[in-house]
Amino acid sequence: MAAPRKSLDFDPIEEARRQWTERGWEAAAPGMAAVTSVMRAHQIYLARVDSALRPFDLTFARYELLMLLSFSRTGALPLSRVGARLQVHPASVTNAVDRLEAQRLVTRLPHPTDRRGTLAQILPEGRRLVGLATAALNDEVFTEAGLSDEEAYQLFSLVRTLRIDQGDFNP
Repeated sequence: MAAPRKSLDFDPIEEARRQWTERGWEAAAPGMAAVTSVMRAHQIYLARVDSALRPFDLTFARYELLMLLSFSRTGALPLSRVGARLQVHPASVTNAVDRLEAQRLVTRLPHPTDRRGTLAQILPEGRRLVGLATAALNDEVFTEAGLSDEEAYQLFSLVRTLRIDQGDFNP
């Protein structure tokens, strides 16, 4: 196991922001600091999520797919709809379904009305495992996000504004 990383006694992103300003890039400094901060927060959260999901042999992508299927009315969705809902490339959906199928957590079924389509359906073991994984994520990550409930909602709102501005979805 790797040795724990020593915490810094200063904020390197704040230092980078200061350096940006000092070099005459003051107009870009706030955006650089925001983007870099979001990317660092992503690394922190992803490491925590990966740690919580490791005992279940799941990645976050496969966890999301299982949750999406478990939320669906019938437990099955067309692969094209899975990709659209998770906002990922069709090849990523195929890869995730392949791995979940190998783990016997989902199965592929022919689409009942579209001969060209395929459904992914969650299996009972998939429902059981995603329930356990959700409990772990809730305990280890989501309820301990490092922010108050109000701050978490503010962060969600700010990032949602960015996502809308960038065309991620149409509200």
